[in-house]
Amino acid sequence: MSNNDPIIEIEGLYTRFGSHVIHENISLSVYRGEILALVGGSGSGKTTLLRQMLGLETPAQGSVKILGHSRYDCGLELSRSLRNRSGVLFQQGALFSALNVYDNIALPLRELHCLPEEMIRDLVMLKLGMVEVAAEHANKMPAELSGGMIKRVALARALALDPELLFLDEPTAGLDPALSESFVKLIQTLRQELTLTIIMVTHDLDTLAAISTRVAVLADQRLVASGKLADIIKIDHPFIKDFFLGERGRNALRNALTLP
Repeated sequence: MSNNDPIIEIEGLYTRFGSHVIHENISLSVYRGEILALVGGSGSGKTTLLRQMLGLETPAQGSVKILGHSRYDCGLELSRSLRNRSGVLFQQGALFSALNVYDNIALPLRELHCLPEEMIRDLVMLKLGMVEVAAEHANKMPAELSGGMIKRVALARALALDPELLFLDEPTAGLDPALSESFVKLIQTLRQELTLTIIMVTHDLDTLAAISTRVAVLADQRLVASGKLADIIKIDHPFIKDFFLGERGRNALRNALTLP
């Protein structure tokens, strides 16, 4: 793949649960090195679309290609390879409660069945350092961690296999403003250092304005807009006006886009 080729290609995607339509004929491309923010109202299918890119759910119709390969029509070995080239941070962190911090991060490395434990130890400590978590926390259990620490440990686990793609589901949800700003800066730093492509579901306009390079808007079961934030807010659509240009939206975007 060249740098100009989409790293993710979604074509003609439909999602239905019984008679309920979530997505109708969605097509979207994600390009290497960008941070694409997926936004939409409750029930618009943002997280469902993220899960379809990850191969955790299958659409009723349409195709999803990841790194040039079909996400659904590939064998077990290729599917595992694609999974290992992607990292995911779920909304609540999704750490295994019975495993300590060290073992949560080590788990994807151990599942490779080819690395000695000494190398796994070094890699776990490296990933902890990347997300600015001190080594002294490695033996703590998830129940002993703050919300911000859980996010960082989950991010370290998502980065364990040095993925090309990073999926973030509401990465700053539940964090206070100071912790949210700190986490956003961490993502920015990691994206630059690791040349990541990031797909992020978020309703947090401060996060979106701070780090997204492009925005995709889901509404009315469709992809109603895709482009730079400054262009998105000019589109005449009820959800876009309410989400971006209501009082909360204008306050969040005023500094980013010099709104009046």
